[in-house]
Amino acid sequence: MEVGMVGLGRMGGNMAKRLLGGGHRIVAFDPSPEAVAGAVEAGATGAKSLADLVSKLTAPRTVWLMVPAGRITDTTIETLSHILENGDAVIDGGNSRYTDSRHHGRLLAERGIDFLDCGTSGGIWGLQEGYCLMIGGDEATFARYAPLFACLAPANGFLYTGPVGSGHYVKMIHNGIEYGMLEAYAEGFELLAGHEFQLDLPAIADLWQHGSVVRSWLLELAAAALKKDPKLERIRGYVEDSGEGRWTVEEAIRLGVPVPALAFSLFERFRSRQEDAWSDRFIAALRNQFGGHAVKES
Repeated sequence: MEVGMVGLGRMGGNMAKRLLGGGHRIVAFDPSPEAVAGAVEAGATGAKSLADLVSKLTAPRTVWLMVPAGRITDTTIETLSHILENGDAVIDGGNSRYTDSRHHGRLLAERGIDFLDCGTSGGIWGLQEGYCLMIGGDEATFARYAPLFACLAPANGFLYTGPVGSGHYVKMIHNGIEYGMLEAYAEGFELLAGHEFQLDLPAIADLWQHGSVVRSWLLELAAAALKKDPKLERIRGYVEDSGEGRWTVEEAIRLGVPVPALAFSLFERFRSRQEDAWSDRFIAALRNQFGGHAVKES
């Protein structure tokens, strides 16, 4: 099949390469000329703009987006809605909020353009291992693009989830769960690291991959990270969030579903960005007031 790939970052660039390896034709565009050059070197046809990309595709055209959620996705889809034609299709493989995807689907449908929202998991390992794809939209449109999904995903690695928005909804909850898993591993390994036993953390992480109920790919990656830097001395404890953890907690509030572990893991990410947090100073001051507990002067 022929695909226009927009966005050639860590995910999009590797997805383009995987599709090229599967025999698909790729027309590639990114604001970075270096990223486009890399895709061309891998076998893609380069484009200098969205309009140039669309002009180099054969109707009915397919454009796959791997761009940041929010304003950039909004403006990209708005632009495409004016230069694509009836019968063309857009697949949003980024981390858009599912409510935004519903809006995008309606906008494109008004112009006869098909739309699929495709939650994509796999990170930088997707080129080698394949991507897990969660796909919402019209089921007939989904079926039409099954060869693309099969090329990108490992065996049993893609699923039709339902109407427009459902793919990104499933991916949103997926990422919320990921936050909780990461927090649980972090807390457990901090306990292991602080014990007087002087435990071998990389060996324990590796051990738990064999028969343990807590084994996972995340734990496998933890073992690799700890082998490189057993005490994690080369990095700061500053953790960003992509937005999907926030959306998951907001959705839990909307539905009245208790998600204490997921909410706490999100708030811990906020906490990681604070140095000498005011709230900690407040608690220390009150402990000094009611119990005479010592405080450390700044």
